[in-house]
Amino acid sequence: MTDDTIHEDDAAMPDTAAAGVGPQLRAARERRGLTIDQVAAETRISERHLEHIEAGEFDALPGRTYAVGFAKTYAKTVGLDTADVAAMVREEMNVERPSERYGANRAGTFEPGDPNRSPGGRLVWFSLFAIILLAVGIFFAARVLFAPAADLPSLVEQEEAERAAQLAAQREREQQQAEPVDATGDVVFTAQGDAWVRFYDAQGRVLSEQTLSEGDTYTVPSDANGPQLLTGRPDLLAITIGGREVRKISNELETVSDVPVTAEALLARGGSGAGAGAGSAVGQGEPNAAPAPSAPALPAASPTPAT
Repeated sequence: MTDDTIHEDDAAMPDTAAAGVGPQLRAARERRGLTIDQVAAETRISERHLEHIEAGEFDALPGRTYAVGFAKTYAKTVGLDTADVAAMVREEMNVERPSERYGANRAGTFEPGDPNRSPGGRLVWFSLFAIILLAVGIFFAARVLFAPAADLPSLVEQEEAERAAQLAAQREREQQQAEPVDATGDVVFTAQGDAWVRFYDAQGRVLSEQTLSEGDTYTVPSDANGPQLLTGRPDLLAITIGGREVRKISNELETVSDVPVTAEALLARGGSGAGAGAGSAVGQGEPNAAPAPSAPALPAASPTPAT
């Protein structure tokens, strides 16, 4: 090729360097045989933005940062030096368009055609999931808040059921009380608190002398001759005969002595008042029974032990 031919070719080529960075990028793209569509697909920059870059219309881009960034990406795709391109873009923007013109565009708007600014798939799915959770929470909250009154338990029905249960228990107790108590059953004393007791027979022989703690029991020997009781806490001694509860000897804190504690004597007391009945008061004895030794002050020395 002659020198004349080279000069002719140079004359035919446009002076892209003098025209600006946009024409240089366009020329580089055309030399590589790429179309705007292909560059947009490879850089993920919208065609409209690429066209503005090639035309040098940087003020039409969302902002100064986007203009420099898009231009560098474009330069890398078409094989130009990214640093040089970025410097030329900044220079053109500073010389030809004051920076305050780009300040108004910095906020920008969302461009659906710009893949770089499109929300990612994860963000979309996360937002959808959050909306579903919110809807479910509102549904259950409304269901509890606006639940019909029929779904709530009726206080009247609950009170009626409790009253019926109490009446049934009372009728059962009355029925048990109406049935005769088996006088041949064991006589058992159960302490409802700490209570000192002395059980002895008609001859004054001690059957048991101890302090019963709450829950302790003492069963009167069935073969004891005229067993009697001395205690200062008859109100803490529950009595059962054959497993059936009978009246306490007294419901008051008092000293009782020579109280017969056979099943017949306890049942014979019937509805008598507290402290009344056979041998309930201190010093009284069971009718027709052998005289017992006079009761000492509590606690007292034990009478003659049983042999």
